[in-house]
Amino acid sequence: MAWPSVFQRGTLLSRFSHHHVVVFLLTFFSYSLLHASRKTFSNVKVSISKQWTPSAFNRSIEPVEIWSSNHLFPSAEEATLFLGTLDTIFLFSYAVGLFISGIVGDRLNLRYVLSFGMCSSALVVFIFGTVTEWLHFYNKWLYCCLWIVNGLLQSTGWPCVVAVMGNWFGKAGRGVVFGLWSACASVGNILGACLASSVLQYGYEYAFLVTAAVQFAGGVVIFFGLLVSPEEIGLPGIEAEENIEEDSHKPLINGAENEDEYEPNYSVQEGSTITQVKAISFYQACCLPGVIPYSLAYACLKLVNYSFFFWLPFYLSNNFGWKEAEADKLSIWYDVGGIIGGTLQGFISDVLQKRAPVLALSLFLAIGSLVGYSRSPNNKSINALLMAVTGFFIGGPSNMISSAISADLGRQELIQGSSEALATVTGIVDGTGSIGAAVGQYLVSLIQDNLGWMWVFYFFILMTSCTIVFILPLIVREMRSLMQRRQARILSG
Repeated sequence: MAWPSVFQRGTLLSRFSHHHVVVFLLTFFSYSLLHASRKTFSNVKVSISKQWTPSAFNRSIEPVEIWSSNHLFPSAEEATLFLGTLDTIFLFSYAVGLFISGIVGDRLNLRYVLSFGMCSSALVVFIFGTVTEWLHFYNKWLYCCLWIVNGLLQSTGWPCVVAVMGNWFGKAGRGVVFGLWSACASVGNILGACLASSVLQYGYEYAFLVTAAVQFAGGVVIFFGLLVSPEEIGLPGIEAEENIEEDSHKPLINGAENEDEYEPNYSVQEGSTITQVKAISFYQACCLPGVIPYSLAYACLKLVNYSFFFWLPFYLSNNFGWKEAEADKLSIWYDVGGIIGGTLQGFISDVLQKRAPVLALSLFLAIGSLVGYSRSPNNKSINALLMAVTGFFIGGPSNMISSAISADLGRQELIQGSSEALATVTGIVDGTGSIGAAVGQYLVSLIQDNLGWMWVFYFFILMTSCTIVFILPLIVREMRSLMQRRQARILSG
């Protein structure tokens, strides 16, 4: 059995100090706040669309000229298409920023980079959604420019928080720890939906105001409170702790066929003197085993996951005629499913000491859940249940690739002593995923406008299938390894 490899030498909790708890919570809520501000935009799309096409809703006796000053689009369909374009612009700039932020994060203090990104992004969101509405200034080019900048600033978040978590939490139990921690995005979605729906009655600008203010405050807390690594307070790094363990188990991601040994990434000299390591290049990070397949797979999977993230409230309101605030609250169930899926699947992958087979099973079941959800009746309870199941099988694998697997990939033995790769590898995986998601958001709006929502779900099924195809070689290799391990246990028994 593989259970002892996860919980040997006592429980995982006994190895964690209060510093670990603080780091877990600070990184968790910092990224939750970043996601909350993104979720706000998707939650108020219906209100923004109405504001940008006011002539269709003009029931007053005011002159047409006054309404035309707000008139960005002649129809709600064109406004919807532009909202999809904004999603695409954001994700493209976010993807480019991830590649850059990963490299920067491995070379500068992660706390400064994360804090700067949170505070600056909050200011941009405030200008985009609140200031422009207060001034009644509506301009397509301004919206595009602000959302490009917001994407670049928001990209500082994920590589930094994953790198900090990787510095504090070792490979033992990483799947379940990161599975639980990766719920930060889903919690952020829930937080954003709750904040937006609570003030939406006063105007969509107040939804942006509230989330921007909370995010800015979070950035200040990160600047003064986050510890980037145990070495900052004189504690040994995770590699030093693992190096003195006599029966360290095998890594979950390994470039060699023989997975008998795992070399730590930090070199710790006598007297607790930390050897200065050099960050690896972008090209070297791309060449690490598993980075390219998982990056391509994540491009397809993040397309589907982010399509639910950006379009689910709009779909519920548009397809079923439910009120926008009700649709916002109902969309939370997708994130609930993702939280449970990421945690449970991470735990199972820790027990098996393999990630790809768990991903494969979940993705196969995700195809069935997509078929089921696409045929959901106009019933909120049934819709919420099917939504949670879909989130479990799509959001769960997405969380695992972006967190636990990225941490595994960034701490392989082939890095040969350089631990300064984690943010770079995370940026590559998430950046490639964001490129796929960016293309997807424009395609979703285009497919929906021309073919309808059912074809959008067919598109999701195709992308989920492509995710399985990209990691198929890894699935085969890891399944073969599991079979060999089982045969070895039978022979030795």
